[in-house]
Amino acid sequence: MMMKQPVRALLYAVILAIASVWPASPTAAGSVLPDSFLLPEIKTDHPAISGVDIVIDVGHGGIDGGTSHGSILEKNINLAIAQKTYEALRRNGYLVLMNRMNDYALSGENLWLRSRSRHIKDLAQRSHLANEVNPKLLISLHVNSARNANTRGALLLHQKNEQSKSLAAALQSRLNELYGISNDAVYGRTYYLLKHTNAPAVIVEMGFLTNASDRAFLTSAAGQQAIADKIAEGVVAYLKSAEQPN
Repeated sequence: MMMKQPVRALLYAVILAIASVWPASPTAAGSVLPDSFLLPEIKTDHPAISGVDIVIDVGHGGIDGGTSHGSILEKNINLAIAQKTYEALRRNGYLVLMNRMNDYALSGENLWLRSRSRHIKDLAQRSHLANEVNPKLLISLHVNSARNANTRGALLLHQKNEQSKSLAAALQSRLNELYGISNDAVYGRTYYLLKHTNAPAVIVEMGFLTNASDRAFLTSAAGQQAIADKIAEGVVAYLKSAEQPN
């Protein structure tokens, strides 16, 4: 099935993936790709793209800053940790795609959904990209907030299926170790991305921006790396477990 519209975010992700497995491309850096350079052609010509292991959904972006604390914006934390998670997973030998590499809103790429809601167009674009790539799993990175400033730690939201539950449990246990807490993953029944993504998917609420301890951790380079490493560790454990014969 041909995509409804060429998508910048997906093209960037696919180009990044190709660069990791192909020799230098004859397409010069910064040159404009033709409209025919669409995902279905790439999937046909290069089997590695049809064998994507992980899609990292980088929450918010552009006009949508997500939750905030003063000048600290969730969207920037999500991107910073996503980049570190991407590198950690790549070091483990997995083919990984990110759906945004910079600060822009994916809703702006959605020219196919007839909706006045920028939020719905954004979410629809995210699930559409993931379903086109058809990865083994998707992790959606976010930062949480709460009225109670003492609420802290990571929280995993999962789909109803057992694969998503297992992925959430693997990530939750490792992030609990990092934060020294005992949160349980929960079913994200109302979340659009979880309902409309075909692959096993989870939302990773990486900590609470409203908690001073979490906030310091989420905004420090060391804290971001530690979170990324634990997320990668959980993903690797899940994938290895899923590959084991019953």
